Amino acid sequence: MTSTTPSDAAEFARTTLRDEVGADLVGDHLAAEQEDARVTTHYFASTQPGYPGWRWAVTTVQIGDDEAPTIDDIVLLPGDEAILAPVWVPWRDRIRPGDMSPGDLLPVEEDDARLVPGYLAGDVDGDRELGKVVADEVGLGRRRVLSHEGTLAAADRWYSGDHGPHVPLAQSAPGACGNCGFLVRLAGPLSSTFGVCANAHANDDGRVVSLDHGCGAHSEAQLRKKQLPPKLPDPVFDTLSRDDLEDF
Repeated sequence: MTSTTPSDAAEFARTTLRDEVGADLVGDHLAAEQEDARVTTHYFASTQPGYPGWRWAVTTVQIGDDEAPTIDDIVLLPGDEAILAPVWVPWRDRIRPGDMSPGDLLPVEEDDARLVPGYLAGDVDGDRELGKVVADEVGLGRRRVLSHEGTLAAADRWYSGDHGPHVPLAQSAPGACGNCGFLVRLAGPLSSTFGVCANAHANDDGRVVSLDHGCGAHSEAQLRKKQLPPKLPDPVFDTLSRDDLEDF
């Protein structure tokens, strides 16, 4: 037997593929890719429902010039126009503010870098171990609090969000939240940059805002002259009496 021609190898691959997956799922021969001197992969269009743009890849191997080719692999592969599922993203990374519903739980990992044991908060020079013992004995304090990394992450998120200084609402505000009478000050490491809006008429009511954020509901906002309602004309006194009207 002489060496198999490319057309013979393609027909052999097509026949084997049809026997394997069914003739109604195999389309035209698209291309042949020479893997090495004796290994060739033939590509056929897939007509399988639900897989537009995919193609069958049939890899044939010819051990010797006088031996018939054999099938090494048959697989369905996506082409350039194939519809693919989006890249999988872990559920924890997919959650966005507002996604949580009543009854949903979002547990944190024990080694979450955003949190540190509660007895470490604010205790830089003191005896941390002693503080832990006292806290455990009397049951005071929270078990975990924000770490330095967690605090910075929250600050970056708030400052770059809709309640920071870079949004159009803040850019056109008559004043900053830092000098607004409706600002409620925070305590702790974030107090130097953020507060809470307490103006019921403001968009940010009840939300954390940066001190250099702002809106039109600033406590010191004043209307400009062109924004004031037009002045009413002077009243006109009607000098006609009832007797005068009867003469008409």
